[in-house]
Amino acid sequence: MSRMGIQAATTMRELQQKLDLIGHNVANANTTGYKTQMANFSSLLYQNIDNFSDEEANSVGRVTPLGIRQGAGAKVGHTNNNFTQGALITTERPLDLALTEDRQFFEVAVTENGETETRFTRDGSFYLQPTETGDTALVTSNGHAVLDQFGEAIIIIKGFDDVALDASGQVVVERGGVTNAEAALSVVEAIRPQFLEQTGQNLFRLPDVTETGFEANEIIGQVAEVNVAVGS
Repeated sequence: MSRMGIQAATTMRELQQKLDLIGHNVANANTTGYKTQMANFSSLLYQNIDNFSDEEANSVGRVTPLGIRQGAGAKVGHTNNNFTQGALITTERPLDLALTEDRQFFEVAVTENGETETRFTRDGSFYLQPTETGDTALVTSNGHAVLDQFGEAIIIIKGFDDVALDASGQVVVERGGVTNAEAALSVVEAIRPQFLEQTGQNLFRLPDVTETGFEANEIIGQVAEVNVAVGS
């Protein structure tokens, strides 16, 4: 196969990945809290042809290797998540919240293969789910436990009349005509959002911090003041 054919085939394969990414973004256009992804390309260096007979003459002031460098098309170098604020939708549901600041996330607990890990989401559509003890847990649409400011699952003791979330992220519970804030949602800020990994189900996770060169608290920081609005 000719060199031009190899370059075309390689680039077309990578462009297909970009089209798949765009299609995934379009398919999730109405997904609550979904963050789009963008593909960035980098060129492929195929070989360096040594065709300079007089190396001394061609080395003066040169900062790149001698010879002609030929590539074989392009590849997807990496994908970036776009964490800019999307449009807010008023749902009138008392358990819906929307984060109004870029790079802020709710914390949830996800259990896979017997291990529980803290993950992050922009999706503020929450639900109530009965527990084995007869109490009620605040969960995501996929049943993952929503965490409070202490990193614990939000459990509402049985015997309540109503539950709602206020604009400051407090879990307001009504019992016998009296309302009290019994918990507060944990909201964190992605200080270095480029390190967050998508895991599906509209969730993100921290990568192995030993590979990034940063501590976990240098990637994700706690937000002291919750900035939310009623919506989805």
